[in-house]
Amino acid sequence: MRIEEQLMKDLFKQLKSSEELTDFLSQIQKRGIEQLLEGELDAHLGYEKNRISEVKNNRNGHISKRISTFYGVKEINVPRDRDGSFSPMVVPKRTSMIGGIENVIISLYAKGMSNSDIREQIREIYNFDISTSNISIITDRVTNDIMAWQNKPLDSLYLIVWMDGISFKVRENSRVVNKTIYIAIGLQKNGLKEVLGLWLGKNESASFWMSVLTDLKSRGVEDILITVTDNLKGFTEAITAVFPESTTQICVVHQIRNAMRYVSWKDKKEFTKDMKEIYTAPNKEAAIAALNDFSKKWNSKYSYAVKSWENNWENLTAFLDFPVEIRKIIYTTNLIENLNGKIRKYTKNKLSFPTDEAVIKSTYLAIGEATKKWSRPIANWGIIYNQFLIIFATRMKC
Repeated sequence: MRIEEQLMKDLFKQLKSSEELTDFLSQIQKRGIEQLLEGELDAHLGYEKNRISEVKNNRNGHISKRISTFYGVKEINVPRDRDGSFSPMVVPKRTSMIGGIENVIISLYAKGMSNSDIREQIREIYNFDISTSNISIITDRVTNDIMAWQNKPLDSLYLIVWMDGISFKVRENSRVVNKTIYIAIGLQKNGLKEVLGLWLGKNESASFWMSVLTDLKSRGVEDILITVTDNLKGFTEAITAVFPESTTQICVVHQIRNAMRYVSWKDKKEFTKDMKEIYTAPNKEAAIAALNDFSKKWNSKYSYAVKSWENNWENLTAFLDFPVEIRKIIYTTNLIENLNGKIRKYTKNKLSFPTDEAVIKSTYLAIGEATKKWSRPIANWGIIYNQFLIIFATRMKC
């Protein structure tokens, strides 16, 4: 090792500029790639080069191939076998890029950059040109990943599932229409969050959510202990129809926003203060008392806002049946709305999408970027998990 280190130091001393260093590293990379390809072919054929073998398939020369790498475009010699069954992993067939540049392109696309912007970025950083059509081909390769991800088997039990929709403008039959990406996030037994899938439909509706829930069940989900959603009409009924034992919690923050829409500006401060007494109550009995006081004071003036609390009471206050640590993570859909916010951030440069496939691809890649740091359990997981074990003792065995 010391001899090799000294040789490398001597070589680097002879280099007089950064251009010479880049050229030197480029040549090392070229030779390294070609040696890796030769090694792959050895493994494929079952014998090394220049060795006698009894197998019918053998080497059949080389073919020249232009590839793009971090050090620019170069030609390499790719070994071939006689029956054409050799499919290298280092430089796959029908691929002209290695060194992670394809991943760079996909990452830039996921962050909302247009194909033309990506092309310019690659040209500036890596000093070679790639057409926007080739960039589209590269990003389109995630289609198979999306299909596999959307159909992968899921856990039989999720402690909590947050569900929400995010709307996009999509071109359809020469018109730009609003469509909704439906997203579900599940909390696993290990405390980690998992995006369970994304589904594209027309404007958000309970009937489409029914199909989403049915898809989750067909992929192996047998039980969801708690669901957290907005107060879309019919949503709770759709959940109950597919997962009848699930506790359904309507997002309190959504409820507050909806109720405030009917309140005049001069009453908002006092109305908000009285409403806070309801959802910050220590238990359901205190919450009911706060609702009665709220109703007596405001029903004559803002009856619709008061009724919106009364009509959804059971699902708005379901969180009060749980300890404080669980309450904090189920009384609102903020968790999934934070994810939607990041998706918006990554897709904000796209005013509309040309196809359904394009919006699904962009959302999928944005989710991948946004969830890279989802590697730790949620806060206070040890306490929360033990609370779930006690409250849902039988169902936690699922």
